[in-house]
Order: sequence, then C-alpha cells, then structure tokens
Amino acid sequence: MSAGPARTAGPEIVDRARWREAADRHRERMAVFTGPHRERRRRREPHPVMDFLFTYYSHKPVRLEQWDPGPGVVLLDAEEFLDRPGYRREDGGVRFDPAAAPDRIRATAGFVHGLLVATAERAPRLGCFGMHEWAMVYRTDAPRHGAVPLRLGAGGTDRVVESMPLQCTHYDAYRFFTGPAAPRNATEPTRERQTELEQPGCLHANMDLYKWAYKLAPGCPSDLMADCFELAVDVRELDMRASPYNLAAHGYAPVRVETPAGRAEYARAQARFADRAAPLRRRLIEVCAALT
Repeated sequence: MSAGPARTAGPEIVDRARWREAADRHRERMAVFTGPHRERRRRREPHPVMDFLFTYYSHKPVRLEQWDPGPGVVLLDAEEFLDRPGYRREDGGVRFDPAAAPDRIRATAGFVHGLLVATAERAPRLGCFGMHEWAMVYRTDAPRHGAVPLRLGAGGTDRVVESMPLQCTHYDAYRFFTGPAAPRNATEPTRERQTELEQPGCLHANMDLYKWAYKLAPGCPSDLMADCFELAVDVRELDMRASPYNLAAHGYAPVRVETPAGRAEYARAQARFADRAAPLRRRLIEVCAALT
C-alpha cells in the first residue's frame, strides 16, 4: 500500500484489512527500538547512545509506534482515526485533510519546507570529523555523559580539540559547546541562521529528518517517519563512536578521528549517510508541500 502526499489521480482507498496490516507492520518495525528502550527505562539503565533518540528527540515511543497514512489516502472502517487531529470523513471513509489540521502543523510544514529545500541545494561538507562531541567536553569537569570515561582522558581530549579546526554548522550541536570551545568554531551558528547554514553532510541535520517527520505528525506518512528514525539510529551510532567517549562497555568500537585513518573512515561514513538522507529529505519536502 502506498501512502504519501496527495496525488492528482485522486485519493487511494484502503480497506480496513489492508490498513490494519500496514499499522501492525509499522508497530512491529518500531518495536525493535521502543521495546528495548522501555525495558532499559524499567531497569533505570541509561544508554549513552540510544537514549538520545527518545530524550533529545521528544517523540514518545507510543507515538512512534502509531501508524498514519499521510495525505491522499482514504481509510475505510477507520472511525478511530477521527480522534486524531486533521482527520475527517470523506468518500465513505476517513482521511487526513491538511486543511483540517491544526495551524501548528501547517506553520511547521512551511518552516521545514524552506529549511530542507535550502539544505538540499547545498553540496555536502565532510570536513568536520565529528568534533562537535569533543567540543562539548573541552576544558570541562562536567561532561554530558559523566558516567562514561573519555578514551584519551580530559587532557588528551583537550589536546585533540586544540589540534584540529572546529567547523560545526548545526546550531543544535553548537549550542552545547563548552564556553572555551565555542570561540574556536569557524562560524557562529544561531537559530536565526539555521536555514542559511545547514548542509546535507552534517550528521545532526540528517538525524533531524526524524524530528521534522514527527513534528508533522499525523500528516507525515509513518513509513517515511520510520525510515527517518532508522537513519537517525545509524547516524547516532557513528556520532558517538567518533566521540571522545569510551563506549567499549556498550559494544561500540571507536572511530578514532584523532588519527588520519579515523578521519578518513568518518568522512566515508558521513558521505554514505548524506546519500541515504537525500531521498528522505526530498520525500519530506513533498509532504511539507502537501501540508501547506
């Protein structure tokens, strides 16, 4: 079953058996991640890599598991969807109607459309080597993951930061730089300059495709949101493997960006993620256009 922005040929009509099957598949797909997260929370066991996807990104697991078809799809025998914002009756069924959606969804879609179009028009920049995570612990006695040791110790970490240029373009990474690290960055990202600065090689810009997808919910097709979430999972792993933290106890081998070989490995992975993110960004642009 296809789902996505409105099509000129008219809405797709989906009977209850088919949309229930799609909803079950989506829930099972996301349970691979939400199940272990719930179990860790039950045990009060923090995870320095995976928690980020459920804390910094604030979409609740139960919402991540919820299936929506997106605009242009009429669901038969789907009265329960009328409890969700933006859904209304049509053609003997129920569909998501952008015109009936809350104003916040249309406003978000307008902003996200502009941001993603601007980002997509730029060439990926692959020279940051993940140094944003190092800049977040530079010359501080209170690193963000205090329970996880630094691979090179505090002094060794500081020396790496001082030996390499900081070239972060992403405001929501830059804003966590320590006070001594921020002036070392090549530019000063701000929220107001976000559309001007974001570029498709940035790990955080590619992880954020998941954020933009869930901020458009329930107007974003859940298959697209799931694709963006799985991309964010994989990008987050690289992000932390290239960080100054020693994550061996959690089963992660480091990408040693303090070495030439590690930087080359990081840049290759970064390029692959940029390629993988590009079609998802295009699909989100289409969704935003359908919602505005």
